[in-house]
Amino acid sequence: MRYARSIALAALLLPMAAGAARAIDFRSVGAAPAILYDAPSEKGRKVWVAPRGMPVEVVLTYGEWAKVRDVAGDLSWVESKTLTPTRNVIANVATAKVRTAADESSAVVFTADKGVLLELVEPGASGWVKVRHRDGQSGYVRAAEVWGE
Repeated sequence: MRYARSIALAALLLPMAAGAARAIDFRSVGAAPAILYDAPSEKGRKVWVAPRGMPVEVVLTYGEWAKVRDVAGDLSWVESKTLTPTRNVIANVATAKVRTAADESSAVVFTADKGVLLELVEPGASGWVKVRHRDGQSGYVRAAEVWGE
């Protein structure tokens, strides 16, 4: 009896462990601003409006809704259809230095102030990510200096 109970408990916990091991899923708000709610329903309280392009971490999906975390760490709900797989990041330091190569000694192409939205061109490698500013300039920034990667 004790053995059967242990097997049943393991069967319940295994899916939870697999879910906890999944990769972080970042998305961005699509072409139009998105309304964030306190519950997965349009009847929920509107928390705020996320600007287009804003990166969010998808924590959970529930039907047509996604529970997301923003750069401040706040959780809210958004209709999944308002999110896009296009990836953007936000500078999270006072002055993020975007360089010509993924190397601290390479030349600075431009700097991005805290809160500046950048397009993610290439995901992180060795602690660096390739980004592009909306004016077309691109380069490499330390992954620790941006959020949404």
